[in-house]
Amino acid sequence: MKAESRRQFLTHTMGGPAAAGLASASSALLAQIPGERPARSAGLAVLNPRGRVPVSLIIDDSTCLVNLNRFAMPQFDQAYGGGNPAYKKAWRDWPVEIPDRFVRKFGEWCADRGVKGKYSIVPYPACVGRLDRLLPGWSQSELDASLELVRTVMMPHWDIHPEMVTHTRVINLKSGHPYPETTLKFMENWDWTTGKSTDEISDYMRYALRILKNVGLHCDGITTPGSFGTRARPELAQATLQSVREVFGAEIPHYFRDLFDRGEASVAPRVEYAAGLEGADPRCVVSIIGCTGDWTGGWDNSTPGGVDRFITEDLRQGRMVEVIGRGEPGIMVCHWTGIYWNGQELGFQIFQEVVRRLQARYDHLIWMKLSEIARYWAAKELTGLDRQADAIVFRAPFACPDFTVRLAMPVRTGLRLRCKEQVAVLKEVTHPLKLTPGTWCREGDKSIACFALPQGASRLEFAES
Repeated sequence: MKAESRRQFLTHTMGGPAAAGLASASSALLAQIPGERPARSAGLAVLNPRGRVPVSLIIDDSTCLVNLNRFAMPQFDQAYGGGNPAYKKAWRDWPVEIPDRFVRKFGEWCADRGVKGKYSIVPYPACVGRLDRLLPGWSQSELDASLELVRTVMMPHWDIHPEMVTHTRVINLKSGHPYPETTLKFMENWDWTTGKSTDEISDYMRYALRILKNVGLHCDGITTPGSFGTRARPELAQATLQSVREVFGAEIPHYFRDLFDRGEASVAPRVEYAAGLEGADPRCVVSIIGCTGDWTGGWDNSTPGGVDRFITEDLRQGRMVEVIGRGEPGIMVCHWTGIYWNGQELGFQIFQEVVRRLQARYDHLIWMKLSEIARYWAAKELTGLDRQADAIVFRAPFACPDFTVRLAMPVRTGLRLRCKEQVAVLKEVTHPLKLTPGTWCREGDKSIACFALPQGASRLEFAES
């Protein structure tokens, strides 16, 4: 049996070509209860932020110092009883560490180009040690410095997620040790969540989240390792909502579980379990969907799929071209171990070229963290819009920067945003690509406005006099 990627596992476990991780999948396989949705007047549409297409990078299997694949490989081999040739790679030849100098190199390169995304920090990586206690093989000062690097270099531009607790063996929450069983049933990547309740999964997530909170890393979401939650999707979504709100007070929790790397299935975020939109405690959880496979080198240092899978040299084809052309978020997926690729940095080199080609082809992309995408999509779907004679009235359960709406009508003189006693006049710009918060532009017989949407009630008034 070959090694299973996130997408391939879904194919294997959910029955071939109808599997949820494939583009041919029925969207019903991923759909959770959407919850409440507000009424909206005709002729109003919420666009992408600033009328641009969001792009982002999801980095899985990252943590402090530990080269996760080296320590995970023998544990996966044991879980398969030594019978899976995929886990017979020469892991002893792989480095123990992904050094902080590479984290800094990668983080600073991305910051210089505005690249944003999600960066996992596995809290108890492959059972080597807990980041809030001891990491055997490294001094305390080395661990402290690594955590500080994540706080200062990565956190400003990247969401931090736990990828459950160990990314390998399931931890007994009462003892803090791995369960003695080493079968697939007791591995986070495989079947542990099957049959588990929302509360059981939520307890497990809280354990992971609290380790990261103990070391000063804020989390608005979680990432599932391997097939975690595949057969417990409603419970996974609700457990994310519960645990991330409880541990970090996150207003809009989100999670990464699924991807479509081909075809026409939508990769737009899914806003789930929305409730209390008119009250003091609105809530929802957002499922973030990746749009690519891991073509930068894989978790196990496999041969990279290459730049052309993302966008070809002539800038005309590739998965990112397809998704961006649809106006949906282009959220790429990779593994940190493949970005580093045993010090050869093959994945990093591929990603650098992807960014260069995207910049050469497009002038309307906006790099966003997953939490920023989740917030925008929650506001996009859950804000009430009501057309009145002299204004558009918004009822927003969540505030949102860069909120952008199209009005199916021309604006003669101008627009102003009113929230309670505060009034801000929007400035007219000449083109949609010039939109920033507090501006508007004409688009034929329509108008587009961009502004910082406040929570609660507000009005976009027609300033005709």
